[in-house]
Amino acid sequence: MPVERGDSPFVGKLKSAADLEKLKLTILSERDPGKPCITVCMGTGCHAYENEKVFAALEKEIESRGLSKKVELRGTGCHGFCEQGPIVVVFPEEIFYCRVKPEDAAEILSSTISENKVIERLLFKDPLTGRKFTHESEIPFYRYQKRVVFGRNKSIDPKNIDDYIAEGGYQTLAKALVSLTPEEVIREIKRANLRGRGGGGFPAGEKWETTRRAPGEKKYVIVNADEGDPGAYMDRSLLEGNPHLVLEGLILGAYAIRADEGFVYVRQEYPLAVENITLAVKKAEEYGLLGENILGTDFCFKVKIRRGAGAFVSGESSALMSSLEGKVGEPRPKHINTAISGLWGKPSNLNNVETWANVPLIIDRGWEWYSGIGTENNTGTKIFSLVGKVNNTGLIEVPLGTSLRTIIYQIGGGIPGGKKFKAVQTGGPSGGCIPEKFLDMPVDFDSLGELGSMMGSGGMIVMDENSCMVDVARYFMSFLKSESCGKCTSCREGTGLMYDILDRITAGRGSKEDLERLEELAWTTGNTSMCALGKTAANPVLSTLKYFRQEYLAHILDKKCPAGVCKALIRYTIDPEKCTACGRCIRLCPQQAIRGEKDKPAVIDSDRCVRCGICREACRFEAVLVE
Repeated sequence: MPVERGDSPFVGKLKSAADLEKLKLTILSERDPGKPCITVCMGTGCHAYENEKVFAALEKEIESRGLSKKVELRGTGCHGFCEQGPIVVVFPEEIFYCRVKPEDAAEILSSTISENKVIERLLFKDPLTGRKFTHESEIPFYRYQKRVVFGRNKSIDPKNIDDYIAEGGYQTLAKALVSLTPEEVIREIKRANLRGRGGGGFPAGEKWETTRRAPGEKKYVIVNADEGDPGAYMDRSLLEGNPHLVLEGLILGAYAIRADEGFVYVRQEYPLAVENITLAVKKAEEYGLLGENILGTDFCFKVKIRRGAGAFVSGESSALMSSLEGKVGEPRPKHINTAISGLWGKPSNLNNVETWANVPLIIDRGWEWYSGIGTENNTGTKIFSLVGKVNNTGLIEVPLGTSLRTIIYQIGGGIPGGKKFKAVQTGGPSGGCIPEKFLDMPVDFDSLGELGSMMGSGGMIVMDENSCMVDVARYFMSFLKSESCGKCTSCREGTGLMYDILDRITAGRGSKEDLERLEELAWTTGNTSMCALGKTAANPVLSTLKYFRQEYLAHILDKKCPAGVCKALIRYTIDPEKCTACGRCIRLCPQQAIRGEKDKPAVIDSDRCVRCGICREACRFEAVLVE
């Protein structure tokens, strides 16, 4: 069962905005801003590195030293720099420790807390410069970001509503209920030009207004937390790390639209997100921030949590609503606008997690402030999942309009091993692959679309010179083929046929005519499918054909894979000039396909070799070549 950390000074329901303000002041009065606070990232990324053991070890050390009243220990949300986990930050100095182990707990207490000394070996070391950084804000990965939405994750315990209230949480809701009409809230969102962060980039304010004006008293608001893009986990980390921010945005949207019921649709594979948002709803109800007559007004609103089975297509709005109704998650014809006839035939407004999280910030600071971030038609920030062949991987937040070069080289730290950048795939499996010549283009909804890609939910996969773009297209088409719901013949058959052709090409059995077939299938699938899955499914194919056509021709005409990835088209050999006869490849080869004698270069038996690549990865002298 979810357990809330920390004892709240508050008992009962808040009956007015004044009560909320008093509670905030009470919480702050009982907290010493100069008191040492050790925060441990408790997000899913750090969980893979056993963050719970680190937390338990620190807790034990604090108790054994009798420091429970002098040192605070707080589990927080994801910090973004996931590959460096477990992450521990000591406040108020903001000392950033990474890859912390349970056995480091004693030293953190004795050195950093008791003697104010920094533990050098736990600091982040830049892989390019070798420089070590003491403070989180100094690290290049963080320094070039603008963490407007994601920033509170590092300081708030998602299981403690008082942490959120102490930082001004729900004050924006109180402000709206007391001094803004529903129409004024919508007007503020429209002026801010908040575009949906779930993929399409549709103006949120227009969608809200359509739902509000739709006939009928019963209306719904929905949080789409069915994030299914491979390598993307922005919404997951927001819901895990700051669920009350998302919930406050949803309540504000419900007030503006005049909905009395809302849903959070979160996939079953996100257990921590389910746990934290469930607890957030429970505590908000206890505090009178959800339910009847919120903060003493006539506004009533309740929220229910629903778990999805993990179907990729259920991320599409109408398919998600079908799933909420207990039906198969399949899209509906697009002539039916869900803002007018959505969940159970009622007007329904659906936005993704990140979109809702932006709402309290806009209402609190104003549309002028929000419009000052990003570009004219692409305002605000966007959270991206930066993964793949890049030194610094994790979740990042930057103003829309930031260049790919800034993201990949300044925040991401460039390509590992000094290898050459080849492409970046944006927008999830239906996105496109963008080559090096566009590194200086701004990342926003419009620019990505012009290049044959899209924003999507914010996935960003970096590829280096060893990536085969034909194989990349085949991989994403395999995913889309399996995730197609099958309702549209064009999508069901089109994705399957495109995959078959790509599979043939990577196996060395392709022809030039296959390229024409791919383009025909791409056009047909994109123009005749019902939902965005089918309409954008061809992006990986079309973008790689456009920018990397020579790789396709090499596979077809030369029967070679230039990147050395496609097994049917490569052969491993050993350079006798570089081979030191260390015998490492011989010992590790699972097929016993490598032979050699003492002090003589090893030789690969091509007939026995299954092209697994273990020898190439194992060789420390780059003697294993791919032909």
